[in-house]
Amino acid sequence: MREPYNEDYTMKKILYPDRNEIQSASPHEKGMGLVIVILVLAFLQVIGIVLLTVTGTGPRVAGNIRTQQQAYNGADAAFDTTWTTIEENFANGNWVRFDGHYLTEPAGIDIPISDGYFRKLTDAEILNLIDPDEDGVPNINSVLYCRQLYVQNPDGSYDPRFTFTAFIIDDEAGGGTADPADCLLVCIGAVGTGPTMTTSRIEIELAIQLPGT
Repeated sequence: MREPYNEDYTMKKILYPDRNEIQSASPHEKGMGLVIVILVLAFLQVIGIVLLTVTGTGPRVAGNIRTQQQAYNGADAAFDTTWTTIEENFANGNWVRFDGHYLTEPAGIDIPISDGYFRKLTDAEILNLIDPDEDGVPNINSVLYCRQLYVQNPDGSYDPRFTFTAFIIDDEAGGGTADPADCLLVCIGAVGTGPTMTTSRIEIELAIQLPGT
């Protein structure tokens, strides 16, 4: 005879199954759990390595940015100083135009088609051509400033790590109509010396109004 329907018993069976009816996890399911745990641990390890790398390289990156900014400040100081010098030369009559003061050495430095054209050279190569001895005295003519010290220490001495170099180039030397009333001012700021030197270069077009023009 069929037992009467017992709602309470059915609900108990659903909510509270017998222990005998609970099956243990299969070896496959246990293996999946182990794989997931290993993957999570490996992921956390990678994250840790990345964080250590970022933490370690951060100060070096910040140092490089700071050094590059210092080199740019040197190029900017070169422009300010050289522009003042050029203005004074024109004011006191030492200069009446730019020609005669252009950098023309070594040969090809101002010729765009030359392999030695200044824009085809690195800053370090230009500085080595101008002053291979690194003594602050140019080995060629028409260099306005050569490895000029400009950062002063509290005791009045100058920090030898910070220098600038400046010269003017005839921007028509490679062709076109010569114009002695304009030039290209090239300023190079440098921090350090030798292979560890950091540089920055700025170029500014200068022009004056000659009498009768």
